[in-house]
Amino acid sequence: MNELLLIAAPDLMSERQSWLANLTQEKRFSENTLTAYERDTRQFLTFLTGYFGGPPSIKDIEALKPSDLRAFLASRRKEGSGARSLGRHLAGIRSLLRFLERKGLVNAAGAGAIRSPKQPKSLPKPLSAKQALQVVDADTQMNEEPWIAARDAAVLSLLYGCGLRISEALNLLPVDFDSDTTTLRITGKGNKTRLVPLLPAVREAVEAYRKLCPYHLDPSEPLFRGARGGKLQQGIIQREMQRLRSALGLPETATPHALRHSFATHLLSGGGDLRTIQELLGHASLSTTQVYTGIDSVRLMDVYDRAHPRA
Repeated sequence: MNELLLIAAPDLMSERQSWLANLTQEKRFSENTLTAYERDTRQFLTFLTGYFGGPPSIKDIEALKPSDLRAFLASRRKEGSGARSLGRHLAGIRSLLRFLERKGLVNAAGAGAIRSPKQPKSLPKPLSAKQALQVVDADTQMNEEPWIAARDAAVLSLLYGCGLRISEALNLLPVDFDSDTTTLRITGKGNKTRLVPLLPAVREAVEAYRKLCPYHLDPSEPLFRGARGGKLQQGIIQREMQRLRSALGLPETATPHALRHSFATHLLSGGGDLRTIQELLGHASLSTTQVYTGIDSVRLMDVYDRAHPRA
C-alpha cells in the first residue's frame, strides 16, 4: 500500500496499518474505496510532515485542530482537487481518526467539526427520445406473460409520458382513470397534489394492461399488481428496466427515474418553460427544475461543436 512513500512515526504507521486491515477484513470495503482511503491518508500524513516539520505521531494527531485539517484541504484544493475529491479526503481522514478514537488514542471531534465541501449537483441522465420510446413500447417488454408485459409498458409510459416518480405511478388507483379524464391528480412529496396531462398514448397503455390483468381491480385499491395479485413493488420495475437496458443496449444510467428526467428534458428542448415543467414535475423549488437547463446547454454545445465550421 505504498508505505515506503509515507513518512510518519512508527506508532502511527502501525495503527494506520491496523485501520486499513480493519477496513479490508471487517468492514469489507471495496478495492477502489480502500485504494482511495490509503492514498488520501498518505497524502494527509505527508502534508503533516511538512506542516509540523517532522513525521507526525499519534500525539500530533491527538493535538490536531480544525484549522490544521482546513489547511490540508486548502493545500489539496490548490493542487486541483475538486469538491468531490475534498469530500472523499475528509471521509478517509475521519475514518482513520474514528478508528484511533475507538482505541482511546485520540479525540476525533476536530474532524467532525468540519463541514464537507458542498458537492456540485450532477446533471440528470435522460434518454434520447428514440430510446425512451423503445423502452415504453409494449412490444419490447421482456416478460413472456402478456398481462405483465402490458403492465410494465403502462408503468414506464406513465414515467415518461407524465413525468411521474415511480412511487407516484405505483400508488395510482383504477378510479384515477375513470371517465374520459385528460389529466391525472398526483399526490407527490409532502402530500402536495398536482395535475398532469394524460396523453392518449399513455391512457391506451394503461387500458391495455387493465384488459389483460387477471385480477379484479377494485377502484380503491392499487391499479398495478404483482404476479401474485399484491401491490406492484418498485424493485420489480427496476429489475425489468435492467433487463431492457441489456436487450436494447442502453447505458447503465437508463433507470426508471431517467424516464422522468427524459420527460422534463424533452419538454424543455421542445420549447416548454421552466415554470410549467416545475408544476408538472411537482418540484417545490424552481431551482430544482433549473438543473435541466444544464442538460439543454450541454446538448446545444454538442450541436455547435458538431455543426459549426469554426468549432
